This record gives sequence, C-alpha cells and structure tokens, in this order.
Amino acid sequence: MRGRLTLLVAAVGVLVVIAFLVPLAVLVRTVAADRATTRATADVQRLVPLVGTADPETIRSTVDQIGADTGRDVSVFLADGTVLGTPASRTPTVVLAARGESLTVESAAGREVVVAVQGRPEGTGVIRTVVPRDELTAGVTRAWLVLALLGALLVLVGLVVADRLAGSLVRPISALSAVSHRLANAELDARVEPAGPAELREVAGALNHLAERIQVLLREEREQVADLSHRLRTPLTALRLEAESLRDPDDAARLTTAVDGLERAVTGVIRQARWRSTASAGGSCDAAAVVGERVTFWSVLAEDTARTLTIDLAPGPLPVRLSGDELAAAVDALLGNVFAHTPDGTPFQVRLAARADEVTLTVADAGPGLPPGSRRRGASGAGSTGLGLDIAERAARAGGGRLELSAGPDGGARVVLTLGVVAPR
Repeated sequence: MRGRLTLLVAAVGVLVVIAFLVPLAVLVRTVAADRATTRATADVQRLVPLVGTADPETIRSTVDQIGADTGRDVSVFLADGTVLGTPASRTPTVVLAARGESLTVESAAGREVVVAVQGRPEGTGVIRTVVPRDELTAGVTRAWLVLALLGALLVLVGLVVADRLAGSLVRPISALSAVSHRLANAELDARVEPAGPAELREVAGALNHLAERIQVLLREEREQVADLSHRLRTPLTALRLEAESLRDPDDAARLTTAVDGLERAVTGVIRQARWRSTASAGGSCDAAAVVGERVTFWSVLAEDTARTLTIDLAPGPLPVRLSGDELAAAVDALLGNVFAHTPDGTPFQVRLAARADEVTLTVADAGPGLPPGSRRRGASGAGSTGLGLDIAERAARAGGGRLELSAGPDGGARVVLTLGVVAPR
C-alpha cells in the first residue's frame, strides 16, 4: 500500500510538472527569440535616418560598424541595385520590402528582418539583417535545464511527502494486522494503540472492543463449564459410594475404576475450562503409558461384549506433545466410538507405533465403517453426542499432528491419530 501511494503521488506530480513546465519551456524559447528579434530591429532602426539622407559611402561605413558591433549580417539595398554592408542577394523578402513594407520572416539561416526606407532620390531603400539561430535560442538550454532540475526537485519533494503520508497510514494498518494475528493466536490481551486518521482510530477501537468482548465471552463460557463440572462431583461421589458398597469385589473394583476415569475426565474439563488461552494447553506425557492404561480399561468391556481385541503397543517411554488428560480423552473417544457404532462381537485392534518424529495410534474395527459426514462436529448415527472424532481431532492439532479416517483392512473404520514427539533436551 505504501508503494502504491508513493507511485500514485509520483505519477500525479510528474503530470503536474509536465503540465506546467512544458508550456513554460515553450514560453522561454519564444521570449528569447522575440528578445533577439527586438534587439536586431532596434539596430536596424538606427540606420533608417542615415539610409534616407546620407551618401552611399557614409552608409557603407556605418553599416560595417554596426555589423562588427552586433555580429550580425547587415545589408542595405538601394533602389539602383547597389548593396552596401554584407554582400547578399535580393531575397523575396527584400523585393517585397522595396515596395514600402517592413517585414520579419523566418528563413533557413534564422529570422530575417527587413525595413523599408523612404525618401531617397533613386527610390525606396531596404535595410536587411538576419538573426542567426544560435542568437534566437541563446540562454534557452540553460533555462530548460534549470526548469528540469526544478521539476525533478518538486517531484522528489512530493515523493518524500507522499512517503511520510503513506507511512502515517500504513503503520496503524500494520499495527492492526499484527494485533489481529495475535488475537488469532489466542493472545487475548493484545491491544492496538489507536493512531492515524479518524477512520483507522475507529477501527482500532472496534478491534480492542472485540478483543475485550471475546475475553468476556470466553471467561463466561469457562465459568459455565467449570460450574457444570463442579455440579457433576456430587453424583460422582454418590456413584463412588455405591460402587464401594457392592458385595462382589470384582464388580466393585471395575465400577470404581470407571468412576475414577470419569472423575479424571471431569477434572480435566475443569482445568481446561480455566485455562487462559489455548496456548497454555501445552504439556507432554508418555503415550505408551497412557494408551496402555486406557486400553486395559476398555479391554474389560470388550470381553463383556464378546469383542476380540488385538493389541500392538510399542514399548515406552514415548513422550508426545500432549497432556495425559487430553490423550486419554482422545483414546477414550476413539475406543468409545468402536463400542457405540459397531455391534457386539465385532473385533477391533489398537496399534501404537513410534517413528523418529511422531507417534501413531491406529484404531481399526471390522464394523460397518464410517457413515457419511461422521467427521462433522455433532454428527452421529448411533444416538451419541457426535463429539468423539472432534475431540480426537482437536487433540491431534494440539499435539502437532493430524487425524486421518479411512476404511480398515476388514472393511470397517480405520482411524489414525498422529502426534508429534517431544524433542530431547
């Protein structure tokens, strides 16, 4: 934008300079030619009384003297054919002037000035002089050079002023852009200092107001989620007491483990609800330990529903750029989808593989596959919330990876969660 404004001012400045300097340059040349012609005419007019009354010898000496003083060719044509001064032939202009008419005409040699003189006994005499081209344009080149330098100086000053003006416009716009990018990166405390024209100051104020409003809305949302999570603690406590009161130790242990997992999830929701920004949601964990723990938990339900579970987990530690709570939530979401969207008895497999710069978790089943639009947030074909894949995808992005959906080797669904590893220190 700054370059375009400068270019625009430069173009306008050049056009204005041309519009003024070109006519001025033509005027300078015309004035110089007219001044030279006026001087030549004045010199010729000094000879008129002499040519009208003096003898030829007196006229000759005076004409030679004037020619030597002015550096121009001066000739006097008498009616009897005598030519005094600089030898020259009778031109059509001289012939016309012999009829009594004084003229100034352009010729190949310059500008020809002829003056008719009445009163001589033999007839009308004619005084002729020629103003050469170099005298007609004397000083014009220097004047044009001065005008060109003046025009260049004006354009340069215009460019400097335009650059300063463009800078006063571009700097506030750049500040607005920088703050908007910071807000997009979850730096909600970023603010812009209003500057520049009134319109840009108004935009800056609107952006600051928007950032404050976003902070208020996020704070209200987090508090609402936190409040809802706190409300869940009471039924969780009651559920734990019920689990501990069961007589069968195996059932009590299994139900207590489920309550523990639910409580961890609720605790994670509370923590995430109180995070100031998504940028603070960093962390790391051992993917092998977290995935192993969650697969062990779900293997009990797989056994109860007659599902064959194939487990292939790479040995740890496998540090990934994701907190343990978020990774556990993603694993629970993927495995929960298997139980929610496939019939009992459907086999599935869980594989955790490690590479140089990433860790890959693959969950594949032999069920009916993914329905169309299942990746869309809130979409579900089994009466669930439809947020499982969305939770996994957000975890993948937070962990510097990606989530891929495809058909499994047995025709069912195959979900691959890739996470970036933590660089060794």
